[in-house]
Amino acid sequence: MDAQLVEKITRAIISKLSENELASKQVEVVDSKSDSHLDMVKFSPISREVVEEKEEPSDNLNEHKEISEELREMRSKTPARIGVGRSGPRPLTNTWLKFRYDHAAAVDTVSGEVSKSVLERLKLFSVTTKATEHEVYIRRPDYGRRLSDEGKRLIKEKCVQNPKVQILISDGLSSKAIEENVEDVYLSLEQSLSNMGYQLGTPFYIERGRVAIMDEIGEILKPDVIVLLIGERPGLVSAESLSAYLCYQPRVGTIEADRMVVSNIHKGGIPPVEAGAYLGTVVEKVLRYKASGISLVQKEE
Repeated sequence: MDAQLVEKITRAIISKLSENELASKQVEVVDSKSDSHLDMVKFSPISREVVEEKEEPSDNLNEHKEISEELREMRSKTPARIGVGRSGPRPLTNTWLKFRYDHAAAVDTVSGEVSKSVLERLKLFSVTTKATEHEVYIRRPDYGRRLSDEGKRLIKEKCVQNPKVQILISDGLSSKAIEENVEDVYLSLEQSLSNMGYQLGTPFYIERGRVAIMDEIGEILKPDVIVLLIGERPGLVSAESLSAYLCYQPRVGTIEADRMVVSNIHKGGIPPVEAGAYLGTVVEKVLRYKASGISLVQKEE
C-alpha cells in the first residue's frame, strides 16, 4: 500500500478516535422488555478533570515533572520506542498504528525487488545465486552464498580479472536499502578510489546474495579487496539500512574474523555520500597493511 495513503488513513482514524473520546454525550440505556418501573437508566461520563486528578499524584509533583523532563531528553536521543504511554494494558492508538506500519514496511522490503532503473543508472549487469526463489533464499542461507552456473559464466565473460578493488552490490534482506542508498554510496566510493589511483573491477549486481558470496567471486576474479554493498536485515526503526562488507583477498574458506563491516548506512544513520567517502579510506588502509578484520587490527597495533 502507498505510504502516503497509509499515513492519511492513520490520521483520519486518530482524529475520529479523539472526537469520540472528547464527546460528552449522556448514554441512555432502555430496556423495553423489563417490567420494572426503572425502564430507563441514564449514565453520565466521568469528566476528564476527575480522571486526571486521580491519576496525578498529589505529592511528589516536582519529582514527576523531573522524570518527564529526563524521559523527553532520552527520547530525543534515540529512535527506540520508549515512554510511548499506554491506555490500560494496551499501547496508545497512534503508537500501535505506527508499530504496525513499521512492521509492514520491514516485511515488504524483505520480499521486495530492486527496480531495474537503479541498475541501469549504475550500468550494472545482474547475476543470480543458487537461491532461485525468495522462499528458498530465506530458508536456505547457504544457497545465497553460492553463484548459479549462469552467474559464474557471466562474471568470467564480462568482468576484469585481477583488479585492485572489486565493488559488488546485492539486495540481501532489504531491497529498499539498495533503492534508497546504494547510488550515493557507490558513486562516492568510486570517486574516492579513482582519486587514489586504484584499478577498479567491473561492478555488478547479485540477486538474493549473502555476505559470503564474496568468497566465491574472489576465487573467480582474484581482486585484492572486495567491497560488498548489501541490504541489512530490516528492523522497526529502519527498513532501508545498508551495510558495506570489506575483505582482503577473500577466497572460499575465508573466516568471518577476516571481514570488516560499516553498517547503518541510511538517511537516519551514516549519510550515504559520507559513507562512500569513508569506505575509500578504509580500502586504502586494507591495501596498505594487506589485511582486513582482526588481522588488520593486530597489524595496526
